[in-house]
This record gives sequence, C-alpha cells and structure tokens, in this order.
Amino acid sequence: MLEISVELPEFPKVQYSIVDFGAIGDGNHSNTSEINTAIRKLAEIGGGTLNVPRGIWLTGPIELKTNVNLHLEDGSFLLFSKNKEEYPLIFTNYEGIPSIRTASPIYANHADNIAITGTGVIDGSGQLWRPVKEFKTTKRQWNELLTKSPYVLDSNEGGIWVPTESIYEGHEKGFVDFDDPDALEKAEPYYDLYRPVLLSLQYCNKVLIDGVTIQNSPAWNIHPLFCENFTMQYTTIRNPNYAQNGDGIDVDSCRNVHIHHCEFETGDDAICIKSGKNAVARKLVGPTENVHIHDCYVGWGHGGFVIGSEMSRGVRNILVENCTFVGTDVGIRLKSAIGRGGIVENIDIRNINMVDVKGEAIILTMDYVHNIMNFHETIEESTDPEDIPMFSDILIDGIICHGAAIALKVSGLNMDKTTIKNVTIKNSSFVAEKDVEVSNAENVMFENVIINSKTWE
Repeated sequence: MLEISVELPEFPKVQYSIVDFGAIGDGNHSNTSEINTAIRKLAEIGGGTLNVPRGIWLTGPIELKTNVNLHLEDGSFLLFSKNKEEYPLIFTNYEGIPSIRTASPIYANHADNIAITGTGVIDGSGQLWRPVKEFKTTKRQWNELLTKSPYVLDSNEGGIWVPTESIYEGHEKGFVDFDDPDALEKAEPYYDLYRPVLLSLQYCNKVLIDGVTIQNSPAWNIHPLFCENFTMQYTTIRNPNYAQNGDGIDVDSCRNVHIHHCEFETGDDAICIKSGKNAVARKLVGPTENVHIHDCYVGWGHGGFVIGSEMSRGVRNILVENCTFVGTDVGIRLKSAIGRGGIVENIDIRNINMVDVKGEAIILTMDYVHNIMNFHETIEESTDPEDIPMFSDILIDGIICHGAAIALKVSGLNMDKTTIKNVTIKNSSFVAEKDVEVSNAENVMFENVIINSKTWE
C-alpha cells in the first residue's frame, strides 16, 4: 500500500488582524488594499498569521505570500467582488493548457509555507460569472435567471443562460489565439468569458488548507498546479449542482498530496486528478504522483473521484480509501482520449461506499473527447504514438454500491496496443441496472464480486 510523506507548513508566532490595517467588515467597504497590504507586511518580517475576524469582508483578489497563514475566524465571510479594474486578464493555465483567464480571487505563485485555515467562509461570487444549462435547473430557477439576464445561448442540450452580454458575444468571437502578441487586447471585449478558478496555487511548496468552507466559484474551486507537499483537511467545498465547471479540487501535476476528512458538493467533478492536456503538456515533465485521499464525502457532483481527462504528463501512485459518494453522476471515473498521451498507473482505490449513482459506479474510458474520430475504429498509422494514453495496474477493492445504472464499464481504444490493462475489481458488491461492459481491454479480473446477487467471475 502506498505510503507518502507530506510536509506541513509551520509559521512564526506573529499574529496580525486585517482590522489593524483599516479593514472594515460591513459587506460594503472594499478591503482589497488593506488585506494585501497586511499580507505583504507580514511576509516582509518573516511571516506569521493574518486573522480575519467575524464580519463580511468584501474584497478583490488576494495574493498569498511565503510564510503567511490566512486564518478565517468563526463567523468570518470573505466575499469576492467582480470588476475589471481588480481582476485583469492574464496568461495562465486552465484545463491543462496555457490559457487566458482573469486573475483568481485568491492566488499564489512560487510561494512556500502558506496556509488558509480557520472555520470561516470564502465565497467567490460565482453566480456573477458562470453560465447555467437549462436542463440542470427547475422551471422556476430558469425563469428567475432570465430576470437577471436575457442572454441565452443555444446548444444541443437546450438553452445556456449567461450572466452578461460579453459572454454571449464572446461565445462566437472571444476565443483568441494564445500565441497572438495582441491576445489580451483582443480578448478584452469578451472579458467575462474568461472566468477564473477561485483558488489558484502555482509552483508552491508546503501548502495547507484546513477547516474553511470554500464555495461559489467562478470556475473550479481549488487548482494546485505544480505544487509539492499539499494538504487539504477538514474542509468543505460546495457549489450549486448546476454550477458549470464547478469542480471541487483539481490536483494538477503535483506531488506528495494529502486530502482527507473533506466534504464536497459540486457542480462538476468533486475530487479530480489531472496533469496537463495533449502534446503541449508533455513538453514539460510533471506527473501527478504520491497522492493519498481518504475519509471524504461527496454529496453531489459529476464524479466522486476522477482522473483525467487531462493526464498527459502522467498520473501514478494514487491511494483513495474510506470515502462515500451519494447521488453523483458517476462514482469512480478514469477518462482520457486520443491525443492526450500519458500513462495512468499504480492506482489503488479501496473501501468506497456509493449510493444512488446516476450513471456508472466505475468507468474507465478513452473516448472522453467526442467527434475527433471514431474511437472504436483502428487509429490511423499517422497518429503519433505519444498521443496514445494508457491505463495500467489499477486495483479497486471493497466497493459497496447501492444503486447505479451500470456497475462497471471499461472501454479502451481499438488498436494493436492495449490501452487499458491489468485492472482488478475485488471484494465488492453492486446493486445496478446493468452489470459489466468491457471492450478493448486486457486482463480485467474479478475476485469475489457480486452484482445484483449474482457472483461475477
């Protein structure tokens, strides 16, 4: 069984309060300058803890600095505003590739020994940024959205409500070439299209998120990228179930990660492991590796535990255990596609309870990106071998699933070289409408598995 060592940050005993720097917690005064000034001052003297007391603290983006612990006391509510002046468009990384986004509400870059702790709430005001798909809402909810904005996009799934005209216009015109020297200027008219992740941590070491509630994100809630020694514990992550791209946490090209005793209710994947997307990601070495996730609860979400589909730098040495998923669209999901490349290997998932899963309890699939080609046809000889993803050495042990459409689905690519192999399901029971679908996979084994009272050998 995987054993990892994750270093926790430690802080000097110095303590400041944001009130000492003139912050006002009335929900009306903007405290962007006061909070960032306090963080800088604390960092300059070697670090310590910055306390956020009870109150509603309206603010723009906050930059975490080395050796600073942002501590939200009981009853504190950190509420993020939305305006162009404080959230400029920047070059960053999103969904595994270089992207244009606005600055994140909370961010850190190349910071060491940082933390967000306490029992307060961080709210990203995501309703001001996010689209909403009509089929995910009730009729009453949809009609209420239309009173706030008249802009609705068409899709093959029905209407998509967007909160501003710039998103509506940008849907057709706003996706600019990242390499264009005038990219930021060309993107500016469609500003709202480039919604940020709520908490962006890039190239940081010894990070702790402990006890807080993080909610209502513009896009993903938490995105650690190329971080090391990352711990999240006793934390609540929540979004409305219709929150578009409202992932809980996306651990991206990180090593030595510990996530435990956390609760998730999200509008997309709850706990997700990533490592970059396609050939551009593979130019930079950085697998996600040495991850231990345990004792977490997912109340709703697209997937309970997910790897991919952005996994091009590789994912390895992952242990997930003692978790419960209730009402998710999928329970355990490993997803990829041709073009991604990369290897997912040495994945150990144990002792997971699932209740009322809408789709597959467990699914391993290579056809996540549709309409690129027919995934069930042999890949053309001209395909770069580096573009072919692989799943290997996956153990799933001790699953109890009460209610799913399909117990297990495994679907690899139809080609000479097996893309999914050495998968073992053991000591598990499933109540599901359908049992098992396996195609284009090698060495998928069952040991002591019962599906709807039938022993599966």
